[in-house]
This record gives sequence, structure tokens and C-alpha cells, in this order.
Amino acid sequence: MEKDITSAAAVDVSVLVEEAFQEVGASFDRFCLTAGLATLQGMLEEDAARLCGPPHARDPDRNGHRWGRTQGKVAFHGGAVGVSRPRVRAKAGGEVPLPSWQAAHADDWLGRWAMNLMLINVTTRKFGRAVRLPEGDVPATAGDGRSKSAVSRRFVELSSARMAAWMASDISKLDLLAIQIDGLHVGEDLVLVAAVGIDAEGAKHPLGVVEGATENAATVQALLDNLVGRGLDPIVCRLFIVDGAKALSKAIRATFGRTTPIQRCQVHKARNIVERLPGRLHASVKKALRQAWELDDADKATRLIQNLARRLEQEAPGVAASILEGIDEIVTVTRLRLPMELRRSLACTNIIENMNGTVRRVCRNVKHWRDPGMALRWTAAGMLEAAKGFRRLQGRKHLPALRAALKAHHAKHAAVENTCQAA
Repeated sequence: MEKDITSAAAVDVSVLVEEAFQEVGASFDRFCLTAGLATLQGMLEEDAARLCGPPHARDPDRNGHRWGRTQGKVAFHGGAVGVSRPRVRAKAGGEVPLPSWQAAHADDWLGRWAMNLMLINVTTRKFGRAVRLPEGDVPATAGDGRSKSAVSRRFVELSSARMAAWMASDISKLDLLAIQIDGLHVGEDLVLVAAVGIDAEGAKHPLGVVEGATENAATVQALLDNLVGRGLDPIVCRLFIVDGAKALSKAIRATFGRTTPIQRCQVHKARNIVERLPGRLHASVKKALRQAWELDDADKATRLIQNLARRLEQEAPGVAASILEGIDEIVTVTRLRLPMELRRSLACTNIIENMNGTVRRVCRNVKHWRDPGMALRWTAAGMLEAAKGFRRLQGRKHLPALRAALKAHHAKHAAVENTCQAA
């Protein structure tokens, strides 16, 4: 009997599709809509027949009975269209869901349409035009989910859900060797601090983001606590790359140990130094810094930077002091004796800076940040969008050298601490 019901439903669907093509052959979109709805309605009728048997049949073994029809909506072209569907009620009471209807609503297509178009900078006001041709004959009715407010609500719901899932995801299985941390200024009194990890295969992973009034130690500590709570082992030695803020180094060492290797971004350092100097000194200072970065001996690189600071003491004493500030963290990748190709990738925060550029592009249509939650949602969405275009790290074939260097660094300082404790 069930086979007969299925065959009858299939015949009905083919007839409906043929009728749809005959009626709307001039518009392919209209045909797709009409044929798709006809197919869905045929599947719904088939579900009802499985549960209740054929209409008006008296089957004592049936699981339920028909309960009229109702109007529902399904996603189509970024909006919603009406569908008439049968209702089935169980013998014991209560409506029985139809599998085909549940499947039609299983994926939040409207939310995904809204999220995707907003991430590529389609405004909520233009969403309707982006998903339906103005001169097309696909129905566009009031309440079809394409309004500015409806699109905004769907984006908020989906972006909030995705951010919550992301910020609670397990990262313990990621074999992270290096982590970059940087701040992104969203407003006058709001800074977001984000982290990106690099694993042993050279793949890059957005790890998390938190908000704060400033890029202070408390804000960074909140981010690190989140990462540790999600499985980042604080005992494992990793390389941290930061933009130079003292708060970052302070929080990192408080969480992962005072001997944790930290590399300050050489690009930020050079830029900050050069911008404070007169133009006539730019070329010579850039050349000296470049020579220091390319040396294979950390002690020689340090002396070269110290000599540069001494040369500038008379002409720019403030800049000279800035050059010496954090000098040990400027040449960390050199001290670890990493190959030059890998040092160029890990001596700066270009990875997270590029991601921040994607975040700014995604957020450029936002004119007013209502609250930190809104900024977090948009930034998290931008970070996950940027991850789709991440390429593997340049110099990734040398990452085993980084792992070996980190192990040696950890063993060396562990031995020193044990010696001090024994003494």
C-alpha cells in the first residue's frame, strides 16, 4: 500500500511540474518557484498519506488523522513565500510534524542569506533588491522577510549564535605553535582584542575576541582566560607575537610564565621610530633596523640597535629611548635561531593585521555602534569571514625548527629555575 501511495504522489508531482512549466515558461525564476512549491506540496501530501493513509480511508492501523490545512512560509531567493500544507494530528492528541516540512526549515536559509550579503557589504535597505530582480515576476509581498528590520533581526540572531558557539569551541586539539594578539579600535572608548593561532601545519585559526575600554592588561587577561578555559594548555611553550603594548606582554607572562618567548612586531616598531624622526634620517634608520632584523646573531642585532640609539641621542633623545624600550623582545625570533624565511613571517603581526582589514571592510556600513555586544558580533563575523581566505604560513616548512626551538627554550629555563630552587 505504501508503495502505491508513493507512486501516486510521484505522478502528481510530475504533473504539477509539467503544468508549472506550461504556465510560466517565459520566466525561469517563476518556473523554479512554482515547480519547487509544487514538489514540496507533493512531498507534504506524501508525508500525510504515510501517517494517515489515503484521504477518506478508514485504516485502524494509521498513526494519525488529517486535521485540515494551514498556510506556512519557506525561504526562496532571500525572502519567504507562502505554502499550503496539510496538518496531521496524532491519535493521542497533538500535531504530528511532517518530515518534509521540518527539512524545509532545517537550514536557516533566510538567516544565511542575510548574513552572507551583509558580510559583503550589502546594506539592509538594499537587501530586497539584492535577492529579487525589480523587474522580475517572482512574488514580492509584505511580510516576506526582506524588510530592513527583518534582515537585521536575522543577522543579529545568526551572528550571535555563531559567535557564542565559536567562543565556546574546544581548541585543545589545535597544535598551536604561535599566537598573534592585537587590538582593534572600534570607537573612542571601545577596543576589541583578538587572537589568531598558527598550528604546526602552518594553518591559521581565529581563536577569540573580547571587548574593553582600552587595550589594558585586564582586557588581554580576559581573552587569555577564555583561551585557557577552552583548552589552550598554559604549560606548553608557544611563541606570542604582539604589537608592542606592555599590557599584552604583562598578561601573557602572568598566564603562561615569565619566560614565555614574546616577539614584538618589528614592522610596528620601525614605523613608530621613523614617524618621530625628521625626513632626512628616515633612510639611514630604516637601513640600520633592516640590518638588525636580518642578522642571525641576536647579540649582534641587539648591539646594532643600541648603536643606532646612541647615534640618535643628540638629535632625537626621546626616540633613542623608544628604540631601547623592549629591545629583548624585538629579536626573539633571532634568539630562537629560526630560519630567515620563518622569521620574516613571525617577526610581525601582519596575519592579524590582514584579518583586521577584513573586519573593517565588513563593518564599514555600520555608522553607529549601539553597544559592545553589537561590536563583538560584527567583529566575530568579520574574523570568521577572514578565515575563509586564510592561506598557510609562508615558511611553514620550517615550523619543525620552531617547535624544536620552543622545546629547547622551555628546557633551558626550566633547568635554570630548578637550579635556583635547589640553591
